[in-house]
Amino acid sequence: MHRSWMKPSLTGPSTALLAAALGCSGSGGDDAISEAAARGKTVYLNVCIACHAVDPTQDGPLGPAIDGATLPLLEAKVLRAEYPPGYEPKSAGITMPRYDYLAEQLPDVAAYLAELDR
Repeated sequence: MHRSWMKPSLTGPSTALLAAALGCSGSGGDDAISEAAARGKTVYLNVCIACHAVDPTQDGPLGPAIDGATLPLLEAKVLRAEYPPGYEPKSAGITMPRYDYLAEQLPDVAAYLAELDR
């Protein structure tokens, strides 16, 4: 029995809906950010959202919004679990653990957080 009628087709409106649902569009999106920022976004979404919001401009369940965080701030918080001199914390009383293994990825994360403000 021929069952070609059962095969889904991804053309026309179906493709547009799927692309929208997956955040894949021909303009904007990750195409608008640098390669470093795209790598940083991947790190952010795989590690940081455990405490920070998926949207870095919003406060997360444990951590504050961190859009625009600079590399020196990220290095201080992520690698040394401290604040840089003169920095005023966004939330008091919450201590962030160290994540030494992220040292090489921090420039990319900083690029992602900086490019959110463009």
